[in-house]
Amino acid sequence: MQTPFRIHDLILIVVVVLTMAVAVIFPDFGSRFQAFPVYCLMVNFFLSYLSIDPADVWKAFRDHIREILGFTVLKLALLPVVLYGVFYLVAPDYALAALLLTGVSTGVVSPMISNMVKGNSSLVLLVVVITSALAPFTLPALVKIVIAKEAAISFWAMLRLLATVIFVPIALVEIIRCLTPRLIAPILKIQFPVSLLMFALINLGVFYRYAPFFQEKPSVIIMATVVVFVLAAIYCAVGIFFFRKGPLHNHLAGAVMLGNINNVLVIVFSSQFFGPVEPLVAAMYMIPFFVIVIPLRYYRYRKIRHRS
Repeated sequence: MQTPFRIHDLILIVVVVLTMAVAVIFPDFGSRFQAFPVYCLMVNFFLSYLSIDPADVWKAFRDHIREILGFTVLKLALLPVVLYGVFYLVAPDYALAALLLTGVSTGVVSPMISNMVKGNSSLVLLVVVITSALAPFTLPALVKIVIAKEAAISFWAMLRLLATVIFVPIALVEIIRCLTPRLIAPILKIQFPVSLLMFALINLGVFYRYAPFFQEKPSVIIMATVVVFVLAAIYCAVGIFFFRKGPLHNHLAGAVMLGNINNVLVIVFSSQFFGPVEPLVAAMYMIPFFVIVIPLRYYRYRKIRHRS
């Protein structure tokens, strides 16, 4: 029987926490990496897509088209409104942050996270592409409708960013598959260390901005941490429940698709139009973004053990 935890999980958590701490303690050092997050996301998406067979993706689309459409509506429209309402009643200062994080697209590294917990990564990749294409339109609409505030949001700027992060890596993968398929196996062998480096650079390039908050308003940091872990728990529970009638790997895929969000995009987005609470909460989500690997591994372990 496999154990629910691996040494890679521990290494990942240590690197995430350590690089966050370095960026906060030495913000001048972290500021040197401010241009890296987008490119690091592209590298991680490239590695994630490279490990997925396109035939499996099309099969997932044929087999789960109704579930995918229903899940997309839940992800981009229904759940953000519900959680905004809940937080507006319980913690109104964080209601907008909950709306933005819930309504943003599924994170581009979600297929890699899904691989780590043995979820249905083809299904995850489909939802990444669909939600990424729709979020530039649905997220501003949610902001306007729910909080009745017209924000000067550039649809095309968001579309360009998402298209660059997602479709450039996909094009590169397809070129490699057509011209030099022998490179795939060697690249996949170094997937984990390269991804680890990308995560470290993302944290350094994000968290240096919030050093003053950590120093001047520790209560806000504590509350933001509580909020993101509550959100992550809700996301995972809802994702598992949505696919409850399907196989185990779909349970895990649902949790990953809701739990691994494009919080870096929320940081960029909210820092231009809102803040400072919203970008701070989005930045703090970097912790559960990676930590959820451990409970999802444990969930899989318990399910398999229960069935055996």
